[in-house]
Amino acid sequence: MAKEKVTISVEDRLRALHQLQIIDSEVDKIRIVRGELPVEIEDLEDLIVGLKTRLEKLTNELEVVNTDLTAKKTSILDASELVKKYDKQLKNIKNNREFSSLTKELEYKNLEIELNEKHVNDLQAKILHKNEVIEASTLQINEREDELKVKNTELEAIVKETEKEEKALMKKSDKAQKVIEERLLNSYSRIRGSVKNGLAVVSVSRDACGGCFNQVPPQRQLDIQMHKKVIVCEHYGRILVDGNLLDG
Repeated sequence: MAKEKVTISVEDRLRALHQLQIIDSEVDKIRIVRGELPVEIEDLEDLIVGLKTRLEKLTNELEVVNTDLTAKKTSILDASELVKKYDKQLKNIKNNREFSSLTKELEYKNLEIELNEKHVNDLQAKILHKNEVIEASTLQINEREDELKVKNTELEAIVKETEKEEKALMKKSDKAQKVIEERLLNSYSRIRGSVKNGLAVVSVSRDACGGCFNQVPPQRQLDIQMHKKVIVCEHYGRILVDGNLLDG
């Protein structure tokens, strides 16, 4: 196989490179359409995880507040029972010392009830707010999950639709690569990876490089049209080919 590649002319190798670039550009288009969706899906999945973590935290906080509310209400009931008890005892007190002591205790319990009632109001307001936030977070999660389902379905449809086309293009790509020597193929791959549009092989159009649009000297253009050697753009290293090469 290595000997066969050596005997292939530079023109045929340039033609194969040009063909390979056209094929790879078509594959790029397919993957660009598909490639945006997986990123969006991944972002949505991360967002949903974050929202669910926040919702779990809110739910735990609500549980703590509800526990505090129950405890405050229980304290109010206990203190109220004691107030009733002290009120009855006051009616049967015989001396000033007991009266003074019981009055202070009664006053303390009433203050305790008043303070706990304030806490109850605060806690109830907090519960109301947290319930609103939990409801909004749950709605947001449901909306994002619905959006995720739509995008997953869309991606599956695109993959199904383009899978056959991509496989056919990859077969053509493999065929083109077989007539290109490894060193040249490595250079092609390196250039494709270093430029934004993935164009490693471009033709000369209107006396300019088809990749960076810088002028190509006339003598260099003549050399390109001769198809006798691999010529690269002086600015970004793209491989320059004759635009009519595939017609030959």
